[in-house]
Amino acid sequence: MGTAVGSWQRATLAWVLVLLAGAGALENGLARTPTMGWLHWERFLCSTDCALEPLSCVSEQLFMQMADLMVSDGWKDVGYEYVCIDDCWMSLTRDHQDRLQPDPERFPSGIRKLADYVHSKGLKLGIYGDVGNKTCAGFPGSYGYYDLDAQTFADWGVDLLKFDGCNYGTQDQLAEGYRNMSLALNKTGRSIVYSCEWPLYMRPMQKPNYTEIKHYCNHWRNFADIYDAWNSVKNTLEWTALHQDSIVDVAGPGGWNDPDMLVIGNFGLSWDQQLTQMALWAIMAAPLLMSNDLRHISPQAKWLLQNKDVIAINQDPLGKQGYRITKDNNFEVWERPLSGGAYAVAVMNRQEIGGPQIFSFSTSFLGNGLACNPACSIQQILPTSEDWGLHNWVSFLNTEVNPTGTVLLKVVVIGESPAEKPVMNINKKPSPDIL
Repeated sequence: MGTAVGSWQRATLAWVLVLLAGAGALENGLARTPTMGWLHWERFLCSTDCALEPLSCVSEQLFMQMADLMVSDGWKDVGYEYVCIDDCWMSLTRDHQDRLQPDPERFPSGIRKLADYVHSKGLKLGIYGDVGNKTCAGFPGSYGYYDLDAQTFADWGVDLLKFDGCNYGTQDQLAEGYRNMSLALNKTGRSIVYSCEWPLYMRPMQKPNYTEIKHYCNHWRNFADIYDAWNSVKNTLEWTALHQDSIVDVAGPGGWNDPDMLVIGNFGLSWDQQLTQMALWAIMAAPLLMSNDLRHISPQAKWLLQNKDVIAINQDPLGKQGYRITKDNNFEVWERPLSGGAYAVAVMNRQEIGGPQIFSFSTSFLGNGLACNPACSIQQILPTSEDWGLHNWVSFLNTEVNPTGTVLLKVVVIGESPAEKPVMNINKKPSPDIL
Protein backbone atom coordinates (compact mmCIF):
# COMPACT_ATOMS: atom_id res chain seq x y z
CA MET A 1 0.00 0.00 0.00
CA GLY A 2 1.53 3.33 -1.08
CA THR A 3 0.75 5.16 2.17
CA ALA A 4 1.98 2.43 4.48
CA VAL A 5 5.02 4.34 5.74
CA GLY A 6 3.04 7.52 6.37
CA SER A 7 0.26 5.60 8.09
CA TRP A 8 2.77 3.82 10.28
CA GLN A 9 4.38 7.13 11.26
CA ARG A 10 1.00 8.67 12.12
CA ALA A 11 0.05 5.62 14.16
CA THR A 12 3.37 5.75 16.05
CA LEU A 13 3.00 9.48 16.72
CA ALA A 14 -0.57 9.05 17.98
CA TRP A 15 0.53 6.21 20.25
CA VAL A 16 3.32 8.33 21.74
CA LEU A 17 0.96 11.27 22.29
CA VAL A 18 -1.55 9.02 24.05
CA LEU A 19 1.15 7.66 26.34
CA LEU A 20 2.42 11.15 27.14
CA ALA A 21 -1.09 12.29 27.96
CA GLY A 22 -1.60 9.32 30.27
CA ALA A 23 -4.91 8.57 28.60
CA GLY A 24 -6.48 5.18 29.23
CA ALA A 25 -8.88 5.20 26.31
CA LEU A 26 -9.57 6.65 22.89
CA GLU A 27 -9.95 10.31 23.84
CA ASN A 28 -12.51 11.44 21.28
CA GLY A 29 -14.94 12.40 24.05
CA LEU A 30 -17.46 9.77 22.95
CA ALA A 31 -19.08 6.67 24.50
CA ARG A 32 -18.61 7.89 28.06
CA THR A 33 -21.36 5.42 28.87
CA PRO A 34 -22.19 2.36 26.72
CA THR A 35 -23.68 3.19 23.32
CA MET A 36 -27.43 2.67 22.96
CA GLY A 37 -29.36 2.27 19.73
CA TRP A 38 -30.66 -0.03 17.02
CA LEU A 39 -28.66 -2.12 14.52
CA HIS A 40 -30.16 -4.00 11.60
CA TRP A 41 -27.97 -7.09 11.28
CA GLU A 42 -29.31 -9.97 13.41
CA ARG A 43 -32.94 -9.35 12.48
CA PHE A 44 -32.64 -8.23 8.84
CA LEU A 45 -29.29 -9.74 7.77
CA CYS A 46 -28.29 -9.06 4.14
CA SER A 47 -31.77 -8.80 2.64
CA THR A 48 -31.33 -6.88 -0.60
CA ASP A 49 -34.35 -7.91 -2.70
CA CYS A 50 -36.81 -5.10 -2.07
CA ALA A 51 -39.23 -6.42 -4.67
CA LEU A 52 -39.54 -9.74 -2.86
CA GLU A 53 -39.18 -8.42 0.71
CA PRO A 54 -40.14 -4.73 0.65
CA LEU A 55 -40.59 -4.47 4.41
CA SER A 56 -37.36 -6.16 5.43
CA CYS A 57 -34.79 -5.30 2.78
CA VAL A 58 -31.79 -3.19 3.80
CA SER A 59 -32.92 0.18 2.46
CA GLU A 60 -33.28 3.82 3.41
CA GLN A 61 -36.97 3.16 4.03
CA LEU A 62 -36.15 0.65 6.78
CA PHE A 63 -33.86 3.04 8.64
CA MET A 64 -36.23 5.98 8.28
CA GLN A 65 -39.05 3.88 9.71
CA MET A 66 -36.90 2.80 12.65
CA ALA A 67 -35.88 6.40 13.30
CA ASP A 68 -39.54 7.45 13.30
CA LEU A 69 -40.44 4.72 15.79
CA MET A 70 -37.49 5.41 18.05
CA VAL A 71 -38.98 8.85 18.60
CA SER A 72 -42.72 8.11 18.59
CA ASP A 73 -42.52 4.98 20.74
CA GLY A 74 -40.30 6.33 23.48
CA TRP A 75 -36.98 4.67 22.62
CA LYS A 76 -35.14 7.96 22.27
CA ASP A 77 -36.56 9.19 25.58
CA VAL A 78 -34.94 6.34 27.53
CA GLY A 79 -31.55 6.67 25.83
CA TYR A 80 -31.56 4.73 22.54
CA GLU A 81 -29.81 7.19 20.24
CA TYR A 82 -28.09 5.54 17.27
CA VAL A 83 -29.81 4.11 14.17
CA CYS A 84 -27.12 1.85 12.73
CA ILE A 85 -26.67 0.40 9.25
CA ASP A 86 -24.74 -2.88 9.10
CA ASP A 87 -23.36 -4.74 6.06
CA CYS A 88 -25.00 -4.78 2.61
CA TRP A 89 -25.79 -1.08 2.22
CA MET A 90 -23.15 -0.48 -0.45
CA SER A 91 -22.98 -0.70 -4.17
CA LEU A 92 -20.71 -3.51 -5.36
CA THR A 93 -18.23 -0.96 -6.73
CA ARG A 94 -16.77 2.37 -5.66
CA ASP A 95 -17.58 5.47 -7.67
CA HIS A 96 -15.31 7.15 -10.24
CA GLN A 97 -13.50 8.98 -7.41
CA ASP A 98 -12.92 5.72 -5.51
CA ARG A 99 -15.46 6.66 -2.85
CA LEU A 100 -17.85 4.18 -1.31
CA GLN A 101 -21.38 4.59 -2.54
CA PRO A 102 -24.73 3.20 -1.41
CA ASP A 103 -26.80 0.89 -3.55
CA PRO A 104 -28.69 3.36 -5.78
CA GLU A 105 -31.95 1.39 -5.80
CA ARG A 106 -32.18 0.76 -2.08
CA PHE A 107 -30.72 4.12 -0.98
CA PRO A 108 -31.81 6.44 -3.81
CA SER A 109 -31.51 9.59 -1.69
CA GLY A 110 -27.99 8.77 -0.54
CA ILE A 111 -26.48 8.47 2.92
CA ARG A 112 -26.17 12.23 3.43
CA LYS A 113 -29.94 12.67 3.08
CA LEU A 114 -30.57 9.67 5.35
CA ALA A 115 -28.24 11.14 7.98
CA ASP A 116 -30.05 14.47 7.72
CA TYR A 117 -33.37 12.70 8.26
CA VAL A 118 -32.08 10.78 11.29
CA HIS A 119 -30.54 13.95 12.74
CA SER A 120 -33.83 15.81 12.27
CA LYS A 121 -35.32 13.32 14.73
CA GLY A 122 -32.67 14.11 17.32
CA LEU A 123 -30.95 10.77 16.65
CA LYS A 124 -27.57 9.74 15.23
CA LEU A 125 -26.64 7.54 12.27
CA GLY A 126 -24.27 4.59 12.35
CA ILE A 127 -22.73 2.90 9.31
CA TYR A 128 -20.66 -0.22 8.54
CA GLY A 129 -17.30 -0.82 6.92
CA ASP A 130 -14.54 -3.43 6.89
CA VAL A 131 -10.81 -3.31 7.55
CA GLY A 132 -10.07 -5.70 4.68
CA ASN A 133 -10.51 -5.78 0.91
CA LYS A 134 -14.16 -6.78 1.14
CA THR A 135 -16.86 -6.77 3.78
CA CYS A 136 -18.08 -10.06 5.21
CA ALA A 137 -20.90 -10.04 2.63
CA GLY A 138 -18.55 -9.25 -0.27
CA PHE A 139 -19.00 -5.50 -0.70
CA PRO A 140 -16.02 -3.12 -1.00
CA GLY A 141 -13.74 -3.01 2.04
CA SER A 142 -11.65 -0.08 3.23
CA TYR A 143 -8.15 -1.55 2.87
CA GLY A 144 -6.05 1.08 1.11
CA TYR A 145 -8.82 3.69 1.47
CA TYR A 146 -8.93 4.39 5.21
CA ASP A 147 -8.47 8.17 4.95
CA LEU A 148 -10.84 8.49 2.01
CA ASP A 149 -13.56 6.38 3.60
CA ALA A 150 -13.30 8.15 6.95
CA GLN A 151 -13.67 11.52 5.22
CA THR A 152 -16.58 10.19 3.15
CA PHE A 153 -18.38 9.06 6.31
CA ALA A 154 -17.71 12.44 7.93
CA ASP A 155 -18.95 14.32 4.84
CA TRP A 156 -22.14 12.27 4.97
CA GLY A 157 -22.74 13.18 8.63
CA VAL A 158 -22.19 9.68 10.03
CA ASP A 159 -21.94 9.45 13.85
CA LEU A 160 -20.76 5.85 14.40
CA LEU A 161 -18.69 3.39 12.39
CA LYS A 162 -18.92 -0.34 12.97
CA PHE A 163 -15.68 -1.63 11.46
CA ASP A 164 -15.64 -5.36 10.75
CA GLY A 165 -12.57 -7.58 10.23
CA CYS A 166 -13.26 -9.88 7.29
CA ASN A 167 -10.77 -10.43 4.45
CA TYR A 168 -7.97 -8.59 6.22
CA GLY A 169 -4.82 -10.44 5.09
CA THR A 170 -2.17 -10.73 7.81
CA GLN A 171 -2.40 -10.02 11.53
CA ASP A 172 -0.14 -7.00 11.03
CA GLN A 173 -2.48 -5.65 8.35
CA LEU A 174 -5.45 -6.23 10.64
CA ALA A 175 -3.88 -4.24 13.49
CA GLU A 176 -2.56 -1.51 11.19
CA GLY A 177 -5.97 -1.17 9.56
CA TYR A 178 -7.80 -0.68 12.84
CA ARG A 179 -5.21 1.85 14.00
CA ASN A 180 -5.26 3.73 10.71
CA MET A 181 -9.04 4.00 10.57
CA SER A 182 -9.11 5.32 14.14
CA LEU A 183 -6.57 7.99 13.23
CA ALA A 184 -8.39 8.78 10.00
CA LEU A 185 -11.72 9.25 11.77
CA ASN A 186 -10.19 11.60 14.32
CA LYS A 187 -8.47 13.55 11.55
CA THR A 188 -11.84 14.37 9.95
CA GLY A 189 -12.76 16.51 12.95
CA ARG A 190 -16.20 14.89 13.19
CA SER A 191 -17.27 13.04 16.34
CA ILE A 192 -17.65 9.42 15.18
CA VAL A 193 -17.95 6.53 17.64
CA TYR A 194 -15.55 3.79 16.55
CA SER A 195 -16.82 0.24 17.05
CA CYS A 196 -14.14 -2.36 16.36
CA GLU A 197 -14.00 -6.13 15.94
CA TRP A 198 -10.23 -6.17 16.30
CA PRO A 199 -9.89 -8.67 19.20
CA LEU A 200 -12.47 -11.03 17.68
CA TYR A 201 -10.33 -11.52 14.59
CA MET A 202 -7.01 -11.36 16.43
CA ARG A 203 -7.74 -13.89 19.17
CA PRO A 204 -7.53 -17.07 17.09
CA MET A 205 -3.91 -16.19 16.24
CA GLN A 206 -2.66 -14.22 19.24
CA LYS A 207 -3.76 -12.71 22.53
CA PRO A 208 -5.23 -9.23 22.07
CA ASN A 209 -3.55 -6.26 23.71
CA TYR A 210 -6.64 -4.65 25.21
CA THR A 211 -4.74 -1.63 26.49
CA GLU A 212 -3.75 -0.83 22.91
CA ILE A 213 -7.19 -1.63 21.53
CA LYS A 214 -8.81 0.77 23.99
CA HIS A 215 -6.45 3.52 22.82
CA TYR A 216 -8.00 3.25 19.35
CA CYS A 217 -11.59 1.99 19.77
CA ASN A 218 -14.71 3.07 21.66
CA HIS A 219 -16.00 -0.49 21.91
CA TRP A 220 -14.85 -3.82 20.58
CA ARG A 221 -16.26 -7.26 19.89
CA ASN A 222 -14.56 -10.25 21.50
CA PHE A 223 -16.72 -13.24 20.63
CA ALA A 224 -18.82 -14.71 17.83
CA ASP A 225 -21.89 -13.03 16.35
CA ILE A 226 -24.95 -13.41 18.51
CA TYR A 227 -28.00 -15.27 17.26
CA ASP A 228 -31.62 -15.28 18.29
CA ALA A 229 -31.09 -18.45 20.34
CA TRP A 230 -30.46 -19.28 23.99
CA ASN A 231 -27.31 -21.25 23.23
CA SER A 232 -25.82 -18.15 21.61
CA VAL A 233 -26.62 -15.90 24.58
CA LYS A 234 -25.45 -18.57 27.03
CA ASN A 235 -22.17 -19.13 25.18
CA THR A 236 -21.49 -15.39 25.06
CA LEU A 237 -21.96 -15.14 28.83
CA GLU A 238 -19.75 -18.15 29.47
CA TRP A 239 -16.98 -16.82 27.24
CA THR A 240 -17.12 -13.47 29.02
CA ALA A 241 -16.92 -15.08 32.46
CA LEU A 242 -14.01 -17.32 31.46
CA HIS A 243 -12.03 -14.33 30.13
CA GLN A 244 -13.13 -11.73 32.65
CA ASP A 245 -9.67 -11.46 34.24
CA SER A 246 -8.30 -10.05 30.98
CA ILE A 247 -11.24 -7.94 29.74
CA VAL A 248 -13.16 -6.46 32.69
CA ASP A 249 -10.63 -3.98 34.05
CA VAL A 250 -9.94 -2.37 30.67
CA ALA A 251 -13.58 -1.38 30.19
CA GLY A 252 -14.72 2.07 31.26
CA PRO A 253 -15.80 5.49 30.00
CA GLY A 254 -14.75 5.82 26.38
CA GLY A 255 -14.12 2.10 25.77
CA TRP A 256 -16.33 -0.96 26.31
CA ASN A 257 -16.36 -4.71 25.72
CA ASP A 258 -19.19 -5.47 23.27
CA PRO A 259 -20.94 -8.87 23.61
CA ASP A 260 -23.03 -7.99 20.52
CA MET A 261 -26.66 -7.15 19.89
CA LEU A 262 -29.75 -7.45 22.05
CA VAL A 263 -32.09 -9.93 20.37
CA ILE A 264 -35.01 -9.25 22.71
CA GLY A 265 -38.36 -9.01 20.93
CA ASN A 266 -37.60 -11.57 18.22
CA PHE A 267 -38.42 -15.27 18.06
CA GLY A 268 -35.77 -17.48 19.66
CA LEU A 269 -35.69 -16.55 23.36
CA SER A 270 -38.26 -17.33 26.02
CA TRP A 271 -39.39 -14.53 28.31
CA ASP A 272 -36.99 -15.65 31.05
CA GLN A 273 -34.12 -15.79 28.57
CA GLN A 274 -34.90 -12.27 27.39
CA LEU A 275 -34.81 -11.13 31.02
CA THR A 276 -31.42 -12.79 31.36
CA GLN A 277 -29.97 -11.07 28.32
CA MET A 278 -31.17 -7.62 29.42
CA ALA A 279 -30.00 -8.09 32.99
CA LEU A 280 -26.55 -9.45 32.12
CA TRP A 281 -25.92 -6.88 29.36
CA ALA A 282 -26.56 -4.24 32.04
CA ILE A 283 -24.17 -5.98 34.44
CA MET A 284 -21.50 -6.22 31.72
CA ALA A 285 -21.73 -2.48 30.87
CA ALA A 286 -22.38 -3.58 27.30
CA PRO A 287 -23.49 -1.39 24.41
CA LEU A 288 -27.26 -1.79 24.13
CA LEU A 289 -27.78 -2.14 20.39
CA MET A 290 -31.13 -3.75 19.69
CA SER A 291 -31.62 -5.84 16.57
CA ASN A 292 -35.35 -6.38 16.20
CA ASP A 293 -38.32 -5.01 14.30
CA LEU A 294 -39.64 -2.00 16.20
CA ARG A 295 -42.72 -2.02 13.96
CA HIS A 296 -43.80 -5.37 15.38
CA ILE A 297 -42.46 -5.61 18.94
CA SER A 298 -44.57 -6.92 21.80
CA PRO A 299 -45.53 -4.67 24.73
CA GLN A 300 -43.70 -7.13 27.00
CA ALA A 301 -40.40 -6.86 25.09
CA LYS A 302 -40.79 -3.09 24.83
CA TRP A 303 -41.28 -2.85 28.60
CA LEU A 304 -38.09 -4.80 29.19
CA LEU A 305 -35.94 -2.91 26.68
CA GLN A 306 -37.22 0.43 27.98
CA ASN A 307 -36.93 -0.44 31.67
CA LYS A 308 -35.38 2.70 33.15
CA ASP A 309 -33.97 0.96 36.22
CA VAL A 310 -32.09 -1.58 34.10
CA ILE A 311 -30.88 1.12 31.72
CA ALA A 312 -29.66 3.16 34.71
CA ILE A 313 -27.49 0.21 35.77
CA ASN A 314 -26.11 -0.16 32.24
CA GLN A 315 -25.43 3.58 31.98
CA ASP A 316 -24.03 4.00 35.50
CA PRO A 317 -21.45 6.81 35.38
CA LEU A 318 -18.85 4.94 37.44
CA GLY A 319 -18.29 2.91 34.28
CA LYS A 320 -17.16 -0.33 35.91
CA GLN A 321 -17.92 -3.59 34.09
CA GLY A 322 -19.45 -6.37 36.17
CA TYR A 323 -18.18 -9.91 36.54
CA ARG A 324 -19.19 -13.39 37.68
CA ILE A 325 -18.42 -14.01 41.36
CA THR A 326 -19.59 -17.60 41.63
CA LYS A 327 -20.82 -20.55 39.62
CA ASP A 328 -22.56 -22.96 41.98
CA ASN A 329 -24.10 -26.00 40.30
CA ASN A 330 -26.80 -24.50 38.06
CA PHE A 331 -26.61 -21.00 39.50
CA GLU A 332 -24.38 -18.07 38.70
CA VAL A 333 -24.08 -14.80 40.61
CA TRP A 334 -22.73 -11.71 38.85
CA GLU A 335 -22.16 -8.30 40.39
CA ARG A 336 -21.31 -4.83 39.13
CA PRO A 337 -19.99 -1.92 41.23
CA LEU A 338 -22.10 1.21 40.78
CA SER A 339 -21.66 4.84 41.70
CA GLY A 340 -22.29 5.80 45.32
CA GLY A 341 -20.99 2.48 46.62
CA ALA A 342 -24.02 0.56 45.31
CA TYR A 343 -23.93 -2.81 43.53
CA ALA A 344 -26.06 -4.46 40.87
CA VAL A 345 -26.42 -8.22 41.42
CA ALA A 346 -27.75 -10.79 38.96
CA VAL A 347 -28.68 -14.31 40.06
CA MET A 348 -29.04 -16.58 37.02
CA ASN A 349 -30.46 -20.10 36.94
CA ARG A 350 -28.80 -21.97 34.06
CA GLN A 351 -30.89 -25.10 34.50
CA GLU A 352 -32.99 -25.85 31.42
CA ILE A 353 -35.31 -28.43 32.95
CA GLY A 354 -37.78 -28.48 35.82
CA GLY A 355 -39.26 -25.49 37.59
CA PRO A 356 -38.15 -22.49 39.64
CA GLN A 357 -35.30 -23.09 42.06
CA ILE A 358 -34.12 -21.23 45.15
CA PHE A 359 -30.58 -19.95 45.52
CA SER A 360 -29.51 -18.82 48.99
CA PHE A 361 -26.58 -16.55 49.74
CA SER A 362 -25.38 -14.08 52.35
CA THR A 363 -25.06 -10.34 51.80
CA SER A 364 -21.49 -10.68 53.11
CA PHE A 365 -20.78 -12.47 49.81
CA LEU A 366 -21.34 -9.28 47.80
CA GLY A 367 -18.80 -6.59 46.97
CA ASN A 368 -16.00 -8.34 48.85
CA GLY A 369 -18.10 -7.96 51.98
CA LEU A 370 -18.67 -4.22 51.50
CA ALA A 371 -21.96 -4.07 49.58
CA CYS A 372 -24.09 -4.36 52.73
CA ASN A 373 -21.66 -3.28 55.46
CA PRO A 374 -22.93 -2.24 57.90
CA ALA A 375 -26.36 -2.25 56.25
CA CYS A 376 -28.13 -1.91 52.91
CA SER A 377 -31.44 -1.58 51.16
CA ILE A 378 -32.21 -4.06 48.38
CA GLN A 379 -34.47 -3.39 45.42
CA GLN A 380 -35.43 -6.11 42.96
CA ILE A 381 -35.37 -4.71 39.41
CA LEU A 382 -36.23 -7.82 37.36
CA PRO A 383 -38.36 -9.80 36.66
CA THR A 384 -40.57 -7.23 38.48
CA SER A 385 -39.89 -4.29 40.76
CA GLU A 386 -40.02 -5.33 44.42
CA ASP A 387 -38.74 -3.71 47.60
CA TRP A 388 -36.76 -6.27 49.57
CA GLY A 389 -36.33 -3.89 52.48
CA LEU A 390 -33.36 -3.26 54.79
CA HIS A 391 -30.67 -5.80 55.63
CA ASN A 392 -27.33 -6.01 57.35
CA TRP A 393 -24.03 -7.57 56.40
CA VAL A 394 -25.02 -11.03 57.73
CA SER A 395 -28.50 -11.18 56.18
CA PHE A 396 -29.31 -14.33 54.24
CA LEU A 397 -31.21 -13.98 50.96
CA ASN A 398 -33.38 -16.66 49.35
CA THR A 399 -33.87 -15.96 45.66
CA GLU A 400 -36.29 -17.98 43.52
CA VAL A 401 -35.34 -18.02 39.83
CA ASN A 402 -37.01 -19.65 36.83
CA PRO A 403 -35.02 -21.99 34.55
CA THR A 404 -32.75 -19.90 32.25
CA GLY A 405 -34.04 -16.81 34.04
CA THR A 406 -32.39 -14.11 36.13
CA VAL A 407 -33.29 -12.02 39.16
CA LEU A 408 -31.65 -8.58 39.00
CA LEU A 409 -31.12 -6.67 42.26
CA LYS A 410 -29.73 -3.29 43.25
CA VAL A 411 -28.00 -3.17 46.63
CA VAL A 412 -27.49 0.29 48.17
CA VAL A 413 -25.24 0.55 51.24
CA ILE A 414 -26.48 2.68 54.16
CA GLY A 415 -24.65 3.89 57.20
CA GLU A 416 -26.54 2.46 60.14
CA SER A 417 -27.38 -1.17 60.72
CA PRO A 418 -31.16 -1.71 60.89
CA ALA A 419 -33.00 -4.57 62.51
CA GLU A 420 -32.94 -7.33 59.96
CA LYS A 421 -36.17 -7.87 58.09
CA PRO A 422 -37.27 -11.09 56.39
CA VAL A 423 -36.59 -11.44 52.68
CA MET A 424 -39.36 -12.47 50.33
CA ASN A 425 -39.00 -15.43 48.03
CA ILE A 426 -40.07 -14.10 44.67
CA ASN A 427 -41.18 -15.52 41.36
CA LYS A 428 -43.34 -12.99 39.62
CA LYS A 429 -43.96 -12.05 36.03
CA PRO A 430 -44.67 -8.55 34.74
CA SER A 431 -48.19 -7.37 35.45
CA PRO A 432 -50.89 -8.43 32.95
CA ASP A 433 -51.08 -5.03 31.30
CA ILE A 434 -47.64 -5.55 29.74
CA LEU A 435 -48.08 -9.20 28.73
